Amino acid sequence: MKQQNTKSTGRVGRPPRSDASNRSKAADAALPFRAAASRRTTSRTQDIDRHVGARVRERRIMLGLTQQQLADLIGVTYQQAHKYERGINRVSAGRLYEIAQVLSVPVSYFFDGLQAENSRPVSPRERMCLELARNFAQIPNERHQEALSQLARVLATD
Repeated sequence: MKQQNTKSTGRVGRPPRSDASNRSKAADAALPFRAAASRRTTSRTQDIDRHVGARVRERRIMLGLTQQQLADLIGVTYQQAHKYERGINRVSAGRLYEIAQVLSVPVSYFFDGLQAENSRPVSPRERMCLELARNFAQIPNERHQEALSQLARVLATD
């Protein structure tokens, strides 16, 4: 029986391949361009994942939900919900639909403002508005909510 060569590749029955002999010169020349295009695509998709996650977080806070509550409603762990919001893990289409149902928004909500986004950080004013919306949603008494809403209207017209 003939001994099979497994010296450098660990592949049974094939000799180790030489990169230079198995790749054409045209493929070698195209490698830098493919790598650059791949990096651009990866960067862009990561930006989109972060945008979608930020919109999930924004809506969750507006509704006064914790990450744990959102996770329970969509059937994932707290850690997974956190990764979705940070854009670390990509949200599948089915999961995004489920999140949209739980947060009472259309799926397109998560992509709103994507073209106009300049990758700027959230301003203190925007953060305060989100906190105000979250606190308002947690007021159990509708009369108190209405009174606060009227107060805000009066203060805004001054």
